[in-house]
Amino acid sequence: VRIGSDHAGCATKERITDWLKAVGICVRDHGTHAADSVDYPDFIHPVGEDIDSGEADFGIAICGSGNGAAMVANKHPGVRCALCWNAELAELARRHNDANVLSIPARFVSMELAMEMVRVFLETAFEGGRHQRRIDKIPLCG
Repeated sequence: VRIGSDHAGCATKERITDWLKAVGICVRDHGTHAADSVDYPDFIHPVGEDIDSGEADFGIAICGSGNGAAMVANKHPGVRCALCWNAELAELARRHNDANVLSIPARFVSMELAMEMVRVFLETAFEGGRHQRRIDKIPLCG
């Protein structure tokens, strides 16, 4: 799992990273590591690059609203990033959309809810079937 955040998501990112390591999931933290104001693309693009290159299967992108992080992540052709604000959306993003990056709006969800979304996202399998046909229609090139 690759993870990145801006200053608004730093505390959430740190907590998620610690939990992932504690449960034995290999995680690479692309930063930021402080509450000082930063530009979210600098920390989300590396997450997308790791998905594109095949170095990682899943990513987590965190910013204040989750919108900017999702927009940046979705610029990468191999990324299907879903902005989620509850566990049901995280589950559906995986099950129906084969999302491989979860975007979390740190200023709008509790720490507990963020953790639950990550757990559900990583534990949920893609259903395939009719959903695969739809996934195949997402890319504009290639």
